[in-house]
Amino acid sequence: MQQRGDRSDQLDLFAPLGAPHAPAPGRSGLDARFLSLAPIAAAIPSSIRFGTSSWSFPGWAGIVYEPGQTETSLARDGLRQYVRHPLLRTVGIDRSYYRPLSTVDLVRYAGQVPAGFPCCAKVPAVYTTRVHLGHGSQPRGSPNPAFLDPLRFTDEVAAPVLEVFRDHMGPLILEFPPMPRAHRIAPAAFVDQLERFLTSIPRELPVAVEVRDDRLLTPEYARMLARCGAGHVYNYWTAMPMPADQVNLVPLSTARFVVVRLLLRPGTRYDERKNAFAPFDRIVDANEQMRAQVWALLRSCIRDGRAAFVLVNNKAEGSAPLTIEALAAGLLDAVSHTTLPPEVQPGPV
Repeated sequence: MQQRGDRSDQLDLFAPLGAPHAPAPGRSGLDARFLSLAPIAAAIPSSIRFGTSSWSFPGWAGIVYEPGQTETSLARDGLRQYVRHPLLRTVGIDRSYYRPLSTVDLVRYAGQVPAGFPCCAKVPAVYTTRVHLGHGSQPRGSPNPAFLDPLRFTDEVAAPVLEVFRDHMGPLILEFPPMPRAHRIAPAAFVDQLERFLTSIPRELPVAVEVRDDRLLTPEYARMLARCGAGHVYNYWTAMPMPADQVNLVPLSTARFVVVRLLLRPGTRYDERKNAFAPFDRIVDANEQMRAQVWALLRSCIRDGRAAFVLVNNKAEGSAPLTIEALAAGLLDAVSHTTLPPEVQPGPV
């Protein structure tokens, strides 16, 4: 099999971003917030990138956006404003989980973000579910012949990304949701099928694998990721071990980069959190244990010169950008007490 571990032609995940967009005159409230956060952003190595798992939330008015935005307008053009926040150095594109992004979509997103700004798009679920889960026209539980099909993936997902979005290509996230009990895959079979997929797709694609079934966190899974140069997504999610426990099972060294996704406090449900936290303009359920584990993980990445993408959902604590501000502020002490490789030295404060 072709191995993907040494990919010198892969996107340079350590490349520094361009200067943040200059604040527009006459918007003193939001500009003052951004100016107060700029020293924190400058002190964090460019290899550490925080972002939200999506961006179309009018409730972030006064935090990320000017007041008066709608969900529709933000979904279409909100990235132009999003990138002005000094701590938001990446973004998740979750909508691609339900259908592939068109070339038109990719060109529109590329036109809204600075050069070199990486986006972390989900791979469509059709490639990560053994049976259909009812998201599309196929009956729930019916077999899915596209599961881990590298040829279809290369044509439908990889080719458009490499053609028009290469400059903004962060890790592509392969999210494997829990399967109905009758359709669960054995851990060894999962490793074999995933390795065949990863070694057959274009080698310049950075890929991170997110599993939501802890049976799949095996030593064989970790070794396979290392062979393929793929990352593991250390997720904070309702039915998964905490990120620190996942680090013990899957070392950070499987790839040049890691992805952390902060989604749901273990034991909670998405709809309940959404209803309790909307409109996502404040921290409702801060989790200091989760934050401490993220800081420890990022300290290891800084020490080893490894790129990290931290993607936060509103349902983690109540407001994704406010969680990011808290995580970034708490990371400063770690940065000041860590010896950094030259390529990830922080800028002047």
